[in-house]
Amino acid sequence: MKEINNIWHFFENMNEYVYVTDIETYEMIYMNRKTLEAYGLKSLDEIKGRKCYEILQKSSIPCGMCNNDKICEGFFEEWRHYNSVIDKYLILKDTLVEDPQEHRKYRLEIGIDISEERIQDKALQKYNSMEALVNEGLRIALMAATPDESIYAILEYLGKSLNGERTYIFEKNEKGGDNNTYEWVAEGVKPEKDNLQNLPPEICANWYRRFQKGKHIVFHDLEEIREIDPLQYENLKRQDIHTLVVVPLYDDGKVIAFYGVDNPPPLSLKYTSNMLQIMGHFLVSCIRRRNLMRELEDMSYKDALTGFGNRFAMNRYISQIDHKKSMGVVYCDITGLKHVNDTMGHKAGDQLILRARDCLSKAFGDYGVFRIGGDELLALCSQIEQDVLEERIRLLKKLMEENTVNMAVGMIWQDEATTELDILLQESEKRMYADKAEYYRKNGIERRRR
Repeated sequence: MKEINNIWHFFENMNEYVYVTDIETYEMIYMNRKTLEAYGLKSLDEIKGRKCYEILQKSSIPCGMCNNDKICEGFFEEWRHYNSVIDKYLILKDTLVEDPQEHRKYRLEIGIDISEERIQDKALQKYNSMEALVNEGLRIALMAATPDESIYAILEYLGKSLNGERTYIFEKNEKGGDNNTYEWVAEGVKPEKDNLQNLPPEICANWYRRFQKGKHIVFHDLEEIREIDPLQYENLKRQDIHTLVVVPLYDDGKVIAFYGVDNPPPLSLKYTSNMLQIMGHFLVSCIRRRNLMRELEDMSYKDALTGFGNRFAMNRYISQIDHKKSMGVVYCDITGLKHVNDTMGHKAGDQLILRARDCLSKAFGDYGVFRIGGDELLALCSQIEQDVLEERIRLLKKLMEENTVNMAVGMIWQDEATTELDILLQESEKRMYADKAEYYRKNGIERRRR
């Protein structure tokens, strides 16, 4: 190992960028003085145990352009690359170095700075870097397992590549306000997502007017809007925003969201705007897929008529219960549903179910509510006190009376949910049937007419 280290020392004072990585593990082994300085590092101790792609490209996964499988000992593989982290255009020369003593293979890369030459052709420079950024961003996003993960990956990649402090997406909520739904922040930057929920519509009203005309937002200096848009100015000033680029996201010609970058370098605002507009199409695709997955999940976990959770949703709810906390179970059966269906039709039966749904929702809607059978509704109340549960039962019965609904109700409460939920459900069901039998006995109704 000592002999191989002596080889690396030969490159220490070269005026080119030189680094060495382990082919198998991607571990960074060596960086010469010039490379350390370019990445803001002071010594080799700061690279120990770290991956090359983590340091060189600020990425969480191996680089898509990695050519480890092409290099061989005794030959240099030459190629060109724009490194957005150090903002340099480089001619790269890569070769393989083997250490026979340690039986390890190393990648040696020498980078020659040709940035000054490339400045002479700015148009080509922008095109190539933009193409590379888009391709790499899409590659990273497509590796993600879910649409949400893809969106976060794109925001992180754009934030780092465009040297922004924060990237984000805002979407309209049901109340007409704006919610910050996704966010990435650079190291040392304060997250704002939690503070940017349900923004009043008037704050972003001017932006939406521009979006409707197909325009986007670029601020070279926040003070530009101090007089013309004071509400937005105060909102952005509080976040310590100086420069900004925001682009609308369209689906079928309608604005469905907007996303942006806070505090990108002033000289790159046009480039940033172009990048956001290009990547916006992929983000719209991700949002569509996310919405479709949510709809499918709703269909899988929700009862179509009542909107309550179904048995799948009930099982998921049960799996998340803290068994050290109290638990209340309310098992309900809609009395007379079969009779209504048989004599008045299923439409009338559905209306009865919906009235029963409304009663249970008003009494227990802040807990888990489910439809687990044709005429059976259930409320699972994790961390509820016994007196609160009893008060809610009284409210439920009052609501049933007001809405001409009758349900047999079986209730059970436990201080700690240590008993298996199946047993609690069985016991509450028994109590429900006892309540139903008492109702029939009092009213002289034959059981077969349920």
